[in-house]
Amino acid sequence: DGFAGGGGWSVGIELATGRPIDIAINHDPDAVLMHETNHRYTKHYCEDIFSVSPREAVGCRKVAWAHFSPDCKHFSRAKGGKPADKKIRGLAWVVLRWAAEVRPDIISLENVGEFKTWGPVRKGKPVKSKAGQTFQCWKQQLENLGYAVESRELIASHYGAPTSRKRLFIIARCDGKPIVWPEATHGDPASPEVASGKQKPWKTAADIIDWTLPTPSIFADKSEIFNKYGIK
Repeated sequence: DGFAGGGGWSVGIELATGRPIDIAINHDPDAVLMHETNHRYTKHYCEDIFSVSPREAVGCRKVAWAHFSPDCKHFSRAKGGKPADKKIRGLAWVVLRWAAEVRPDIISLENVGEFKTWGPVRKGKPVKSKAGQTFQCWKQQLENLGYAVESRELIASHYGAPTSRKRLFIIARCDGKPIVWPEATHGDPASPEVASGKQKPWKTAADIIDWTLPTPSIFADKSEIFNKYGIK
């Protein structure tokens, strides 16, 4: 798990495969500490991902799956007009190093949809006329290494998560097997698919809130909350 963070993706991979993550890489000591706490059987590297040698980390073992979630904020619309950092935007180049050196059967990458607009930056601003140029070069180099590459934007609520977060997923395979995308399991409660029983209704935030906990109004003052609920 490259750019492992606190371990959300690692948990997902472990749930999907039934086995622990072997290697996790992140530069943030706090994130690595959280990851170590929850993934005791994983080898952790608390350093810049470009400083980790894939061959040394893997040794003689075959890599079945390598996942990468590089920092997305310098692609995301939510960043606003702040200058784009060319170095952070280029973190995905490390994928090619892992593909070339240890050749995982499967490589996955997750990011915001705007990742496909990855292109040159001039004076802290992406060059609009060259949007997507770097992404296409990156994808082509992955294909030149023998990988079939596909991408899709998936919405979390379509798969049972109580959030409408949408993310771009890129899957690359070199083992000759087809790339198979998951069918949506959940949908709009008013849709024909849900009405016919083909899909389950979306989960909402209300489904995961413990309503037995005290929930004072944000408009109540401190004394009113303490008198009614006994909490501060």
